[in-house]
Amino acid sequence: MVKDLYPSRINETSQIVRRQDPVIHNENARTEGPLSAEQVDFYEENGYILLKSFFQGEELKKLKQELDSTMEDHQHKEGPDIIKEPSSNEIRSIFEVHKDKSYFENLSKDERLVSIMEQILGSQVYINQSRINFKPGFKGKEFYWHSDFETWHVEDGMPRMRALSCSIVLTDNYEYNGPLMLVPGSHKWYVQTAGETPDNNFESSLQKQEVGVPDEDSMRWLVDQAGGRIDRATGPAGSVLLFESNTMHGSAGNISPYPRSNVFFVYNSIENKLEQPFSGKEPRPEFLANRENIQPIQPVSTKSTARQ
Repeated sequence: MVKDLYPSRINETSQIVRRQDPVIHNENARTEGPLSAEQVDFYEENGYILLKSFFQGEELKKLKQELDSTMEDHQHKEGPDIIKEPSSNEIRSIFEVHKDKSYFENLSKDERLVSIMEQILGSQVYINQSRINFKPGFKGKEFYWHSDFETWHVEDGMPRMRALSCSIVLTDNYEYNGPLMLVPGSHKWYVQTAGETPDNNFESSLQKQEVGVPDEDSMRWLVDQAGGRIDRATGPAGSVLLFESNTMHGSAGNISPYPRSNVFFVYNSIENKLEQPFSGKEPRPEFLANRENIQPIQPVSTKSTARQ
């Protein structure tokens, strides 16, 4: 195993250390790629960027249709890749939608998305994880603050911070229906959380994450570094949120009447494939962390995606 640059869950107390990887891995990112130099700068500084109304018109209509049909198809199914709310039978997440041989698989390969990921990550990419998230009105539960990379590193063996999440907004995100909240600039720091990883931690963490979350003092420090800012990813359906693997984020519960849903693709550099988990535990299942037959994405043309 390679040297662990980001140890976590090894002490009884938390510690904050500086990030050791670049945020933009492509030296030509500001002159080559779909994002403008200003957008690349914003992402590098804040750890996220929201591209409003990325999908519109017929494409957005198709997105919503696919969301509804997927929800209907899975409502009465059971399985480890279908996560339901702890206090109800409402679906919370459906995993591995990029392997469904239909619309969402094609969407994950959309050349407009893939070219942005390659622009930021400086290499070809593959999907490390995918899912559809549902947060129903009145019942959608909160999800506590966390850095995805901390979990991906400790429990999955992702070596470096060279991945990002792409969240495609499928329903309008308002300030009051539990939108994702992000701490700008938090990706520049790594919170080594306290405690240790239980066996099969994923079985409970997908409903309520309690291991690998920052303590209150660390969160207060990160927000202070951001000048007291906590940003909310609000915007119309069809918007695309990109956020860095180590950006601290979470969401409040949804007690509004309006549901919130998104399709979520994790793009990882082909040069940053998963190794053995740094926790020393068994790897999480394939539907959470892809290891099998990893190949670079071959982008699909925009027109092909729209026709699906």
